[in-house]
Amino acid sequence: MKPWLNSIEYIRGVSMAGVVAIHTGSQYLLNPTPNIHLVALFEIVSRFSVPIFFFISAFGLFYRMDLSEPFSYGKFLRRRFKAVLVPYLLWSTFYLVHDNHFYGWQLFPDLDYAAEIYFFGLAKYHLYFLVILIWFYLLMPLWIFLVKRMTPARMIFLLAAQVAFDYWSSYCAGASENLFWKWRLNWLVLHYVFVFVLGGVLAVHSQKFFAWCAAQKKFISGTFLLSLIILLSHYYFLIGVKNFSAEAAVNTAHQLSPAGIFYTIAASIFLFTLFQFGRLPESLKKFLSVLGKNSYFVYLAHPFVITYLALGLGKLGLVMTAPNALIFYAATVALTLSANLLLKKFFT
Repeated sequence: MKPWLNSIEYIRGVSMAGVVAIHTGSQYLLNPTPNIHLVALFEIVSRFSVPIFFFISAFGLFYRMDLSEPFSYGKFLRRRFKAVLVPYLLWSTFYLVHDNHFYGWQLFPDLDYAAEIYFFGLAKYHLYFLVILIWFYLLMPLWIFLVKRMTPARMIFLLAAQVAFDYWSSYCAGASENLFWKWRLNWLVLHYVFVFVLGGVLAVHSQKFFAWCAAQKKFISGTFLLSLIILLSHYYFLIGVKNFSAEAAVNTAHQLSPAGIFYTIAASIFLFTLFQFGRLPESLKKFLSVLGKNSYFVYLAHPFVITYLALGLGKLGLVMTAPNALIFYAATVALTLSANLLLKKFFT
């Protein structure tokens, strides 16, 4: 039995905090004159948050898996669907009913539209992630096949193919009336294949990976910093030279851009190295552990809290200024985290 890795739990917590930052940033962008540096913090620095979840999901799966033994596909799906599919369906239904009441929408205009909502994760803006994760689980035999046969040369080829496909899908493909292509970012696993396979490969060769991380801390940190500088430079170039709005710049310098992909890879390895081999204060470890253990609920529930915090700001006549945005972010994390801790206290 391999030892439990606290670093995976810590990364999960940090990633959840990043997802909340992205969605807080979306609220802050409603300000017609946002501080572009705070937007960068909310929307650019946190851009690793979604894809790194696929990295740590694959790492966790393959770290505990013995590839020399037969893979029980049915057992695997039953366990994973219980953890992902059931919450996805329940929370999708919750948000549909809530938003129908809150905004006065018609719940289900027709059955075809209802099927579209559940299939593509359209019940709320964050639920598409679970749809993609479900597809990764459904295709698990394919990932096992690839990970078993992956070599450094094939990884380089896969990375090049990933950059090319994501660039084409993001900037060249254009809009389409085809239902499956229209919502491609909501379900198409092709956008995140490399980072998932990378997590699997590094888990299979975990001892070599751990030794390399321990020996190359400065190189890993420098690479992460460089990748962040490049992604931020892209963002500031779009605003300062191309005259993009902050929102347009964010929607261009995203995690599927070439710079975004390399930033995700660098951030994944950097955070793993930091949390696995860095000297962290015990208080920080405890905080990261609490974030990680409660990250799933915070991820699922935070749009609900954001809705009512935004409503409260409007009732008070407050504008989403930079200080208010920071308070808004902290309040969203604190409220969702506290709610889950209270639920655990009373129901366990």
